[in-house]
Amino acid sequence: MHPYTAADTLRIAKRYNNPKRSYLLVNPLQAKHIPVSPAAALEMMGALGDQVAAKYPEARLVIGFAETATAIGAAVAARLGPDCLYVHTTREALDGDWILFREEHSHAAEHRLCADQLADWIDRSPAIVFVDDEFSTGRTLINMVQQLRERYPRLGERRLAAASILSRVSPENQARLAEAGIACECLVRLEHQDYERMVTGIPVKEAAPPAQGPLPDLRTLYTAEPLPDPRRGVAVGCYTDCCRAAAEELLSRLREELPDQGALLVLGTEECMYPALTVGSLAEQTGLCATVRCHATTRSPIGICPDSAYPIRNGVLLPSFYGGDRKTYLYDLAAYDAALVVTDAPAAVDGTACTRLAAALGQLGCPRLYLCRI
Repeated sequence: MHPYTAADTLRIAKRYNNPKRSYLLVNPLQAKHIPVSPAAALEMMGALGDQVAAKYPEARLVIGFAETATAIGAAVAARLGPDCLYVHTTREALDGDWILFREEHSHAAEHRLCADQLADWIDRSPAIVFVDDEFSTGRTLINMVQQLRERYPRLGERRLAAASILSRVSPENQARLAEAGIACECLVRLEHQDYERMVTGIPVKEAAPPAQGPLPDLRTLYTAEPLPDPRRGVAVGCYTDCCRAAAEELLSRLREELPDQGALLVLGTEECMYPALTVGSLAEQTGLCATVRCHATTRSPIGICPDSAYPIRNGVLLPSFYGGDRKTYLYDLAAYDAALVVTDAPAAVDGTACTRLAAALGQLGCPRLYLCRI
């Protein structure tokens, strides 16, 4: 296994106008804020999954945290076997039975966890793994576990693990997690640093709305069958198989249109990250384009700074593909010969978002944009 380090997985950015926390830990391999080879992203996520599977082979329930860890959670669950159940929290307001909790430092604090079948899933899993991209204090997880235990007393009989790519949980907070019955697993443990001080004085601005440039040709594609929704819980083997089948279907239809010697962007939307990585990975494996990069739109308002040492050097402000009045962002956009947006957003609500994204891509010379609905 590649010995991942902070140099591989950590960049420090400044949040834009967030009084709760002024900094953001940006992972350049995570395929969220910074474009990256999908193979590199999935290799890192799989490494965490292998580590978890070695310690908790009996785990049959993985809970991922939206929005940055939705793909990581799926990759971890996949390493535990096809019958492992995977569900991730969401910030979307959906029907059904949902448990609400808060991530206090976040720009979007409210999370929902689907409870429609959670009692059965807890009964079936001797160990339960909670997956995030980064744990800082563990306070949110402790509060969530306490809330779950009140509703599901059987949770007290289960082994619990907090798994993350990065961890900066102090020994004191690690002891608190242990008292709450939660063990910690991470790929990279960070030394204590004053990140607040590190971003003080960095001159940043908000992501800019795209200028109107030449618009790319836009084509919308639909897969034959919609993917199962991990917000409501899925058997991970079925989910990964469906993602692979959707990727094969989409790319087979585009094989003659994509530039085999060019650069391809595969873009996820907010919580919909793993399907985009699967499409990007297949395009990369089959040599469909010379270069493939993946990342995703995000709700995180990160400051923009053109300094070459700073990780977020440009940004585009977009309405959400999922409708409503919320802002979303796309960072470090570059020039591509074609772009695929892989989304599970309802068709009725994303017209403005797609138009704004097309303008941003067109300004950089991208001639073709495909909206792929899964």
